Amino acid sequence: MTAALADIAIALSLVVGGLFTLVGSYGLLKLDDPVKRLHAPTKAGTLGVGALLLASMIEAFAERSGSMQEILVIAFLFVTAPVSAHFIAKVNIHRRHCDTPPVPPVDGTWATLDVPQLRTDDKAP
Repeated sequence: MTAALADIAIALSLVVGGLFTLVGSYGLLKLDDPVKRLHAPTKAGTLGVGALLLASMIEAFAERSGSMQEILVIAFLFVTAPVSAHFIAKVNIHRRHCDTPPVPPVDGTWATLDVPQLRTDDKAP
């Protein structure tokens, strides 16, 4: 009974993972704007690969040879994909809507570009 439930869970995870990965790939190809194009692989693709890794994890633990590798890969994927997509979108928005870079604050806690013409302090580089 347990083996049958494991097989059903593995099959369901593989189907769900395949569908989400397919939707993510299709969205990556068909969407025209780079910011819109980010949503497909970061949302659908991440869930698809996560479901495929879940199927691999269920199979490994059903065979009693499971390891923590799949869990670590899922955790790494779910942390890094949204963060990298956020930074890619931020760069795209900055390039699209910013002819000149913003002037960084004088306190030096934030900077976009180090352009001497836009400095507000009297210090030369």
